[in-house]
Amino acid sequence: MFNQDSNVNWDSYNRQIGLEGRQILERTGESIARSNQIAIETENIATEVVSELNDQRESLLRTKSRLENADQQLNVTKNLLRKMGRNVIYNKILLIVIILMEVVILLGILYIRFLRK
Repeated sequence: MFNQDSNVNWDSYNRQIGLEGRQILERTGESIARSNQIAIETENIATEVVSELNDQRESLLRTKSRLENADQQLNVTKNLLRKMGRNVIYNKILLIVIILMEVVILLGILYIRFLRK
C-alpha cells in the first residue's frame, strides 16, 4: 500500500511540476511576444525619427547654402558701397577744386578789371 500512496504522491508531484513548468513557459512565451512587439514598435519609432532627422538635415543644409549665398551677396554689396563712398569723396574733392579754381579765376578777373586800370 505504501507503494501506491508513494506513486500517487509522485504522480501528483510530477503533474504539479509539469503544470508549473507549462505555466512558466506560457508566461515566458507571452513575455517574449510582448518584448518582440515592443522591439517592433521601437524599430518603427526609430525609423520615423531617422527619417525626420534626415529631413531636418536637408533643411539645415539648404538654410546653410542660402546663408552662404546671402553672405557672399553682402560682401559684394559692402564692396560696392565702399566704392560708392570713395566716389562721393572724390566728387566732393573735385567739386571743391573746381569751386576754388572758379574763385581764383573770378579774383583774377576782378584784379585785372579793377586794379589794373
